[in-house]
Amino acid sequence: MSGHSKWHSIKHKKGAIDAKRGRAFTKLIKEITIAARIGGGDPDGNPRLRKAISDAKGVNMPTDNIKRAVMKGTGDLEGGQIEEIVYEGYGPAGVALIVETITDNRNRTVSEIRHVFSKNGGNMGESGSVAWMFQKKGYIIVDKSKGDEDTLMSLALDAGADDFRADDSYEIFTAPNALDAVVEALKVKGIEPASAEISMIPQTTVKVEGKSAQQILKLMEALDDHDDVQHVYANFDMEESEMAEAIS
Repeated sequence: MSGHSKWHSIKHKKGAIDAKRGRAFTKLIKEITIAARIGGGDPDGNPRLRKAISDAKGVNMPTDNIKRAVMKGTGDLEGGQIEEIVYEGYGPAGVALIVETITDNRNRTVSEIRHVFSKNGGNMGESGSVAWMFQKKGYIIVDKSKGDEDTLMSLALDAGADDFRADDSYEIFTAPNALDAVVEALKVKGIEPASAEISMIPQTTVKVEGKSAQQILKLMEALDDHDDVQHVYANFDMEESEMAEAIS
């Protein structure tokens, strides 16, 4: 069972808990702000902002909060300076990790992320040390209950997808700039994806099991729980049974 798709399952189940804690709000406000700063405040012309606003509405973020985050990003409202920083490193069993953060304090964040790595059996690496093992792709997950494999595969590929895989769910891979078109093609047919985002897809994987499997999941969760961390990507692969404890 691929670690990439199963980690999405874990995050989905954690989402409701994160929302109750307010952690989801904190992370999404940062994402909306940085998206508006980079691509402008109009979601119609800014796919990243459109996705962030949709996610914010999905956890019932008040409209005023969304509006303020956009205005901070465009400079229409004064706010602290934030920046995107990507960290790379290795976890237990040589698993490669990419950690995307948004922070208003670079020195604090790097120190805390390094501590999370070391506390959980990992090591921070230099920029570029593991990025070559990943490729930026549009990544869509569709529940198998939404349709049969052949129909969904044809629909996705005709809309511009690069690859289609069937596991516990359907996984669709696209070029980053083709993600929106494929998602729209699915929605036109009444198929609502469980998840759709720009992701870092591992090109090679490391098989982990037993103690190493639990260690890497613990590291992933610790990184994901950090307020500055937006996304964590890793190239581990493990059996579904190894995930059971983390997902339950």
